[in-house]
Amino acid sequence: MSHIEPRELPLAGITVIEFCSIAAGPFCGMLLADLGAEVVKVEAPGGDAMRAWPPLSEGYSENFASLNRNKRSVVLDLKNPADAATARALVDKADVLIENNRPGVMDRLGLGYAALSARNPALVYCSISAYGQSGPRAQEGGFDLTMQAAAGVMSVTGDSDAPVKCGVPISDFSSGLYAAFTVASSLLKAVRTGRGAHLDIPMFGCTLAIGALQTSEYFGTGVNPRKLGSAHPRNAPYQAYRAADGHFAIAAGNDNLWRAVVRAVELPELAHDPRFGSILDRARNQEALKDILETRFALHGVDYWIDVFRQAGVPHARINDYASALADPQVEHMDWVRGLRLPGGRETRTFASPVRLDGRSPPIRRTPPALGEHDDEIRNALNREPQA
Repeated sequence: MSHIEPRELPLAGITVIEFCSIAAGPFCGMLLADLGAEVVKVEAPGGDAMRAWPPLSEGYSENFASLNRNKRSVVLDLKNPADAATARALVDKADVLIENNRPGVMDRLGLGYAALSARNPALVYCSISAYGQSGPRAQEGGFDLTMQAAAGVMSVTGDSDAPVKCGVPISDFSSGLYAAFTVASSLLKAVRTGRGAHLDIPMFGCTLAIGALQTSEYFGTGVNPRKLGSAHPRNAPYQAYRAADGHFAIAAGNDNLWRAVVRAVELPELAHDPRFGSILDRARNQEALKDILETRFALHGVDYWIDVFRQAGVPHARINDYASALADPQVEHMDWVRGLRLPGGRETRTFASPVRLDGRSPPIRRTPPALGEHDDEIRNALNREPQA
């Protein structure tokens, strides 16, 4: 797989200063870095708290590495006037600032939008927070769990009365994606007008926004969406099913695929059963449909049914664990898993950027940094430049 030359990446020449820790902000910074931005991660003397998260390889967090490739690290104590001045000097030369502190923290440090945009009018200043920069809940903090709870995700996840969060931190990463998309869009405006913007990225709102099918169901019916496990409120058969030796999933999301399922399972009478005549009929009667299908699926194992539905052209999948998912031949073809060297020389692997541009993948240009690894390099570069 060929990789794009760094100078050809779409954000090459863009400088980002990241004042972030844990997940949402660092993920945003990494997405921008993957596409060519030069990202300087400003860390407090103790470093990003995720540096302590296991698994640790020779003392270095692989979780941290997964969100901080292609960045440089500088340590600044922002409560120290000299270090705060260094931070302002970095931002004076930057195109983008990302921060995920509670509203008001950056202002108190002399690093708020009003102060920095007065010095650098084209600055795109991105604030990621739990509930937004204003409003009755603005001063509350939040993590992925509390955002999933507050935004309704846990009310539709699982299949029992016990509250269950999505196993992947979707609030953190959807917010990071919204932030990166909005930053990239705002850079276009800054180029056209010479004026930047203050971007307000609330995790609560981002998590509600990706629940568009659930919010629209509520707006349309006045009824709260309910937990369905792996099933779908408006489609069937569209869930995980039990076979003789395990589970697999099929998604027959239209009438043509439904007919393909009927042929594949050799139950032609289902095509004429009024309970299953339309998509909505099948959704309303999906528990009965599940019982019928699983009786047939119990005759054979997962491998058999995967082959059957592959030949039938019905979307299907095994219920993979991560080891199995990462071993999928498509992952190798797309060159998504790559070697990564940690500080100290330990070799590991990471999941790289999944996107392609003109058939080529963004490279891993920099290994994740040790805390303060680039202190001298960054400070010396500032000292060589005339200050405003």
